[in-house]
Amino acid sequence: MGLLVECPECKKRVSLKKKTCSCGFQVGKAAGKNYWIEYYHLGRRKRERIGRSKAAAENRLREVETAKAEGKHIDKDPATVLSLGELVRWYGELPEVVVKKSYRRDMEMTRHLLRILGEETKVAAITTGMIEGYQKRRLGEPSIKKGKDGGPKLTAAATVNKEIVTLKTIFNRAIRHGKLAVNPAQPVRKLPENNVRMRILTAEEAERLFTCCADHLRPVVTTAFYTGMRLSEIVNLTWSKIDLAKGFIRLEGSETKTGVGRSIPLHPRVLKLLRGLPRGLHTDRVFLKRGKPFSEFKHSYSSAKKKAEIEDFTFHDLRHCAINNMRLAGNDYFRIMAASGHKTTAVFKRYNLVTEKELSEMKWLSEESQEDFAKAGGDDRRS
Repeated sequence: MGLLVECPECKKRVSLKKKTCSCGFQVGKAAGKNYWIEYYHLGRRKRERIGRSKAAAENRLREVETAKAEGKHIDKDPATVLSLGELVRWYGELPEVVVKKSYRRDMEMTRHLLRILGEETKVAAITTGMIEGYQKRRLGEPSIKKGKDGGPKLTAAATVNKEIVTLKTIFNRAIRHGKLAVNPAQPVRKLPENNVRMRILTAEEAERLFTCCADHLRPVVTTAFYTGMRLSEIVNLTWSKIDLAKGFIRLEGSETKTGVGRSIPLHPRVLKLLRGLPRGLHTDRVFLKRGKPFSEFKHSYSSAKKKAEIEDFTFHDLRHCAINNMRLAGNDYFRIMAASGHKTTAVFKRYNLVTEKELSEMKWLSEESQEDFAKAGGDDRRS
């Protein structure tokens, strides 16, 4: 029993210990070679082509050795017959996956994975090197978004990272269900990202934007600017979730991105706005257009920004504005995070922009205080 390597030149299988094939090809130095395992079962020699992953071959060999020792039936490694396309379709039909809020986005991510890695590629043939090559190729492809100059924009590292996370998730789920023995994407490192938004509206810019919004859009934008709620939370908001008497919006876990319910305090301006909104006749939704709920306003928002002469500002940036303004008002991080729904400070801190004006107001320790602290520290050390 042991591992074999397929010579890329003559296709002969040779022992992993051999560096040179009988045809003279340097197998040991070859890249992208295929691995096989060889074992004896019921007196007969058997070989299985595993693919380009040495780790997968080693894992499969251990499986065979364990099965033989326990007297169990030796099943063929499913990864050698399962294609990436089949695996993705299997994953997409899992009940626990179908109900995910990110289901449509996740399955859209797989479109690029299948296009580049190959829908018919056997899972066993997918290597870490192939996935790293995928990263490089995607970074060089144009995005559907346009750059500041209106020209094509390359795919962002953050987008590629999300695609790799999706691939890792699919592989891990397959391992849990016994379809795979190893995750070839696990060693792949995350690409460095530089996607921290640095755009915060001034009070004057915010008022211009409100003024330029269409009547149905203005309440949505105003709510986002002052509460920091996410787009989906706002457009799906119902009157049953609003407590006008106490000034709160209360969302359940099923209505938030994190799956955790939260209470959102209402800014006085938003409270006044909500009290003045008309109610729908046949819907409990809060924000309406001609009496009906709406969720798509991309063109309307772009038009408002253009009229207000505001550039490079996304709808999600309104959330940044709200969180940053809450901090500037003197609220502590814990209170703001409870309202915004952030679970970790790492992500939360990306929403806060410390301006040079704030830095210019930095408070300094006086020389007298420095002396007092130094003495106190010295006394502590002696004790």
